[in-house]
Amino acid sequence: MDFPIIGLLDEDLSVTWLMKHFHPDGLKCPHCQADSAESRYFRTNEGSGLPVYRCDQCDGIYHLYSGTVFEGSQLTPPQVVLLLRGFVQGQTSAQLARELGLAYKTVLKWRHRVQANAEALQPDSPIPDTHSESDEMFQNAGEKRA
Repeated sequence: MDFPIIGLLDEDLSVTWLMKHFHPDGLKCPHCQADSAESRYFRTNEGSGLPVYRCDQCDGIYHLYSGTVFEGSQLTPPQVVLLLRGFVQGQTSAQLARELGLAYKTVLKWRHRVQANAEALQPDSPIPDTHSESDEMFQNAGEKRA
């Protein structure tokens, strides 16, 4: 049974959480790096409901998703938080789509983008330890043994 949880998440708390994780040093203009205090409210994005700011230094516009993998997205902050939560917890795209009221293809598109971004951020250097341990992992591949 699916339980639509999108309506249970507070918009302001979602924005606060995303700000903390997307812009840990504070929201800045992605064009000139001016602090958000040097910007003014410009408009509200119709799709996501996010306030859009115009920089007083360079006249660039930006919002919470600027400079992130969700740039250009029309998802609301609660949808983004719950999508990320679902991806990390291993929920299926179909279940996330039903719970968040999104199309399956939309969830799949964002899953692929987030995964590609995570893969691009993986370090290329080898592990500095000369010895490393790993736990054994067993997978049931469906083989039948006699």
